[in-house]
Amino acid sequence: MNTIWIVLPILTLLMFELGLNLKLEDFRLFKERPKPVLAGLLGQIIVLPALAWLIGWALHLDPIFLIGFVLIACCPGGSSSNVFSMLARGDVALSVSLTACSSIITLITVPLIMEWVTASAGSHINVHLPVGKLFMQNIVLMFLPILVGIAVRKRWQTAAHKIHKVLSKVAFPALIFLATVFFIQNREAIIESFAQLGLSITVLILLAMGSGVLLSWLMHLSVKERRTIVIEIGMQNAAQAIAIASSPLVFNNDTIAIPAIIYALMMNIILITYVAVVKKQ
Repeated sequence: MNTIWIVLPILTLLMFELGLNLKLEDFRLFKERPKPVLAGLLGQIIVLPALAWLIGWALHLDPIFLIGFVLIACCPGGSSSNVFSMLARGDVALSVSLTACSSIITLITVPLIMEWVTASAGSHINVHLPVGKLFMQNIVLMFLPILVGIAVRKRWQTAAHKIHKVLSKVAFPALIFLATVFFIQNREAIIESFAQLGLSITVLILLAMGSGVLLSWLMHLSVKERRTIVIEIGMQNAAQAIAIASSPLVFNNDTIAIPAIIYALMMNIILITYVAVVKKQ
């Protein structure tokens, strides 16, 4: 079974479900409360990829894994981060706004960052990135489904609410199914690389969350805003990273997707622990 025929529909479905949850007003929060939105976008789009590159370089990751490692750091969290923010009693409106803004901005930043990373690390292993094809894939699989979701919500609000309730319950099991299939097909490589990648990814998530705390402190954000910023920076879209790595139009390399699979596991463990701790507080 080729995982690409599983991940592409799942990613499209997740983006459509995200669109169903968005309103045009969600993009206007930056004007009303610029500091928390700016903190979240800085953390997601600049700090996290930079951290991934530095950690990968410091821990001497293989070039093929380094590409996948930075790739997962470039892919912003989807609607799942909104759920985690709600569970952590964070600022859900801020979470939704950050998800909306980062999903659009990273249509540009992911190809640009990955072009540089691939040119730096991929030249040693004959891996190249067709930037134009990556950009078009992101438009088709991410931007268009979000637009369709927003349009459906605006035109048929009651139906959109019902669809959203169903898809929100399906999204997480679909990701688990994808991760399971991918693990079965690549279990030897994942097991062999788990020690090194598991450490690197754990360090990345913890430093990302720590940078969220630091940015929140520097910008004097509230407790609820800080919790959301920590989750948004610490939670990335594994399905998007797997789609880019596995797609015949882009990398067409399952090995590059391995960091995203391990990230999905470690991210949920660490963030569930974080939610449990802050709820007790």
